[in-house]
Amino acid sequence: MATIGSTYDATVLSGVLGKSPITQPTTLYMALFTVQPGAGGGGTEVSGGSYARISVTNNTTNFPTPTGDLLQNGAAITFAAATANWGTIVAWALMDASTGGNVYITDLLTSSITINSGSQFQFLTNSIQITL
Repeated sequence: MATIGSTYDATVLSGVLGKSPITQPTTLYMALFTVQPGAGGGGTEVSGGSYARISVTNNTTNFPTPTGDLLQNGAAITFAAATANWGTIVAWALMDASTGGNVYITDLLTSSITINSGSQFQFLTNSIQITL
């Protein structure tokens, strides 16, 4: 099950209780990890070998309206081909910045996958499943 970042727990709680409005981010950044981050960050993000977070516009094309308590990605998210070994990817996270920043949501992959030089990682449409 997906973990919501601790920075955003307080934002949502404050918004629900009328303390401050919730501002929807216009861009999210998909990151890959060899060790999953927690709600407060950490983990081990892939680095080197042409790895970069993928910017994803936060709209109903990329993240359609949830069905019940399930939200899925509405479009594929494709990373550049690795030019060096990235290691075994075990988790992903939606972040608020292209580098550094905070975790919005993180989850383990259904199955870990090893990305070696020349391989390309892609989340197919509907393969990211966020449930509350």
